[in-house]
Order: sequence, then C-alpha cells, then structure tokens
Amino acid sequence: MMRLSLGVLLLPTLLLTASCAEAPERVADPADLILLNGQVYTMEEDQPWARAVVISGNTITAVLDNDREARAYRGPETEVIDLRGKFVVPGFIDGHVHFNSAGGLINDANLMAVADDQGLVEEMHRVVGILDEGEWITGGLWGAYEEWTLGAEGASERMEERWEPNRWVIDDITANPPCLLNSFDNQLFLANTAALRAAGLEDAPVDGMQLDAEGIPTGLIYRGSPALERIRSVRTPKSHERLLNENRAALKALRQAGIVEIHDIARPDQTARFVELQDADELTVRVWLRPDLSRGAELGAQGLTMGLHPETKEPDPFLRYGALKGYIDGIMGTHGALFFEPYDDQPDNYGHYRPHTSDDPQLQVGNMEKMHNLIMAGLDAGFVPNVHAIGDKGVALMLDLYERLMNEGVDLSGFRVIHAQVIRPQDFPRFQQLGVIAEVNPYHISDDMRWMEERIGYERSRGAYAFRSLLDNGAMLSFGSDWPGTSAAEYHVHPRYLIHAAVNRTTLNHTPEGGWFPEEKISVHEALEAYTINNAIAALEGDIRGSIKAGKLADITVCDRNLLEIDPRDILKMNVEMTIVDGEIVFRRDG
Repeated sequence: MMRLSLGVLLLPTLLLTASCAEAPERVADPADLILLNGQVYTMEEDQPWARAVVISGNTITAVLDNDREARAYRGPETEVIDLRGKFVVPGFIDGHVHFNSAGGLINDANLMAVADDQGLVEEMHRVVGILDEGEWITGGLWGAYEEWTLGAEGASERMEERWEPNRWVIDDITANPPCLLNSFDNQLFLANTAALRAAGLEDAPVDGMQLDAEGIPTGLIYRGSPALERIRSVRTPKSHERLLNENRAALKALRQAGIVEIHDIARPDQTARFVELQDADELTVRVWLRPDLSRGAELGAQGLTMGLHPETKEPDPFLRYGALKGYIDGIMGTHGALFFEPYDDQPDNYGHYRPHTSDDPQLQVGNMEKMHNLIMAGLDAGFVPNVHAIGDKGVALMLDLYERLMNEGVDLSGFRVIHAQVIRPQDFPRFQQLGVIAEVNPYHISDDMRWMEERIGYERSRGAYAFRSLLDNGAMLSFGSDWPGTSAAEYHVHPRYLIHAAVNRTTLNHTPEGGWFPEEKISVHEALEAYTINNAIAALEGDIRGSIKAGKLADITVCDRNLLEIDPRDILKMNVEMTIVDGEIVFRRDG
C-alpha cells in the first residue's frame, strides 16, 4: 500500500516531466518561419540530415533533428509549415544564365522547335495575346531542331528538308503587329505584310527577297539582303515596360524552378532593370552580375568592384557585381569552339579565337597577351575572371594562362573555366592543381549529343562533359543552365533537367540505353553539391550561404520527392514545391 501510494504521489511529477518534454520552454525571440517534418539535406558534413529548419528574418536560426525542439521557436506571428516529408535542399544556385534574353524567349516569339506552318501559327497566336499596341514580334530562331528532331541522340535522326515559311501563313493572325522573324542560323528571315508595308517593300521588292511565281514577295528574305536593313530601320524597339514584363516572366520561371540565385552574364541595360525591379520589391532571386571582361578598368574607375551594388556602390547580398566574363573561343553549335585538330565534318575548320585572330588559320592564336592584359586590368579593379572555353584547345590555353598568372603571384580563388566542354586527358588534373573551378552545363549533354560525335569524333567526345573525370581528378564543379540557350539550342532552367543529364547522361527520351559515355556519370549528391554549396563557394560567399546551417542566409528549395532515393530515371518528374529566398517564400506550388 505504501509503495502504491508513493507511486500515485509521483505520477503528477512524471506527467509534468513528460509534458515539459513535449513542450520545451519558448525561446525569447520567436522565429518568423518554421519548416517541420521535412527530409532536410543540409550539404553540411557534420549534420547531413535534419528534420526542421527555423528562420528569423533572412537568416537560418536553427537546424534541428526533431520537430519538438523547433516548436520552441514558435510565437504568435510565426508561420509554421508541415512539409509532410518533402525533400529540402539549399536553394539552387544557377551558375550561368543569360537573363536578358530569357524573358524574350518566354514573352516574344520562340520558334526553336518549330519547323512547320502549324507550329508557326500556334506560336503567333500565343505572342499576339501578350503584345501591347505598337509592339513588334521579333526573334524566333526557327529551325534549331529542324535538322535533328527534338530529343535526338544522333545524326541518324535528321529531318530531310528545310522548311521555308511565308507571310500569308501568319498575316491573318498578325494583321496589326509587324513581324520580323529569323531562323536560328540567321540565314533566313520572315517579314509579314505589316512589316513589308512599313518598310515600303510590299510592292517594291529588292534583291535577296523570295518572290512567288507572279513576282510578289513571299516575306522570306535571305541573309545579306538590303531589305533587312530597310525593315530594321523602321522597326519599333521594345518599350521599357515590355522589357520589364519579359524580366518578370523570367523571374517567375526562376522561382518556379527553385532557383534562389543566378550568376548572370550582365549587360548594362539589364543591370539597370535589375535595380528598378529591386527598388519595386519585385526581384525574387539573388543576382551575381558578371559583366564583360573588357569592362574591368571602366568599372574600377567608377568605384565598383565585386560585392558592390551597381547603383549604391555598397555591399549588397541580393544584387551585386561578381566576376568578369571573358571568351577564348566560340561555341560548338556553330563550329566556333577552338580545337587542336579540325572538326571531323569540316576538315579545314579548327574553330576560332575570340579576343583576336592569327593570320594562320590552322593556329588561330597568335599569343595570349590581350587576354592576360584584360584579366590583369580586372584584377586591379578587384574582379576575378571567369572565362568561356569550350574546345580542347580553348580549355588548354585558358589553363595555361591561369598557370602563368599563378606563377606571377596571383591568387586564383574564384577563377573559373566556363563550360570546360571538351577536355584532353592531360588537362583534367590541372583544375585541381591550379585551384580553378570547372563551371559546366550538364543539360548540354542531353541536347548536344545529337551532333557531338559527328563533329569531333568518338575519341574526342570521350572528354566532352566529362564530369566524373573532373571530380576524380579533384576539380570543383559549378553547375549552370546557360538558360535560355544559344541560337542553336534551347536550354532548360529547371534543375531536374541538369541533374538528370549529369546523373543519367541521356536525352529527355532516356536514350541511349545506359547513357552516353556512362563512365562519366556522377551521383545525385555530387550534382546537388555542384548546384548549391559549390556555386556559393564559386561566388566567394560559401561562408554565408549555399548550405542549410544556422547563421547562413535563408535560401531554401523544397522538392516533391527525395532525389537521393528515387529511381534516377524519375528525376525528370521532380517538381519544386516551395522556394524561399532571403527568408521570404517567393513561390508555393499550391499557390
């Protein structure tokens, strides 16, 4: 009886203890946002997984292994979200975008996958519904996938004939807005009747215009025709509001894709629009601006350097200058990338060198002094270089120059080889030896394999997008989409496409079976690392963002499935549920 009584007496104390365990003492400063019940993949070695994340203002306050502790941060104004087991990663950082042209491909004509009248009509219907009075329809880049079908893995899937549109197909739809559309290779242009009439060409054709059997212009114009200059001289430039709306469309696409930051190939006019959008509280992604390498001295003279806002010239973690972007060579889509050996399908073509060209067409490069001087001018202004190099010779030359700079006492932290698309075996170890970052574009694999082996052959293709070889040789990978693409290819911005390409090395149709050069596949973890913490480090800001850790900026992406557990073939099914930038929820899939 005594024991029973003592047990009864102790029961309230035990219940009180249990209650305290369920409801820990509240913290003094409640959080603004608490994420509970998630599969949180932190990208931090000492705490790779967590269950809850606490956010106060724009900062991660705590990363916890249980929901009970997280609830201690709840106050009357705290928003608490049950993630229901969703997969949480540091916000995706896109290391390479061309933001200025992305919105145009969304709101203006996008004909890259169009090679017939029906597709042209459908796209014109869409764009006409967006335009304001007085605006022109421009661009288009039709036929980029005309020679190969979209999703093709090789040259055997070519289409047979080149499509030639005419103005009568679209005149009924575009009776009011004038149109000047171009093919992806700028060999053909299409003007509707409104455009021809505005330039005085409807009844008075000039050389280079296609005529029908009765001598009437069809609207198709060939490259080099004086008609192009006539039309361009009367074309109304895009209004400021239209350009802002294109920016808004691009921002929407980024937040829907879970992108929290972009490293943008900056143009001065677009930089001004970024400032305007930020002032209007419409900038929903961090922007790390990468102006052209030639602007280093100019920016330095204005008192601008890395980390500073383009207008206030004060440190700004949201909108600021980053590295300077230079170019060694062209792109493979137009046979412009620079190689030691000629292209297999163009035996006299070795590619071309961007800064200046040698008189010897087989060498292309006289010396690297111009590039060296541009980089030094940028370094004097406090900017590191990120340089485009695609062909194996372009990559080797860039590594040679970086090595020269290192020997001259330059710290190579933050230096990148952009694209690093085709690499010789002897050059893989040099990235780690120099501490140079390989900024790569994984989705290029899924798209470029349609013509890669035809252009440079099997052996050189073994070094194309060779991410496994780079990692095994100690290189750091930085992922970028290259969104919206080149004139020859459209590149997706959603991370599922990049991760799929790096992990599976197939087209979007899952071909070839087993992957293209499957020995170069990397893991999902390695892909996520290149997409998050590595890109923060590449921007020299890995100490403040890029992983989910207390004290870092609250940039977080929530996905609808755990990419580490699903069948790799299902990566393309991944959707973004939520995007958090600077502690603010900028996108929820549920609206």
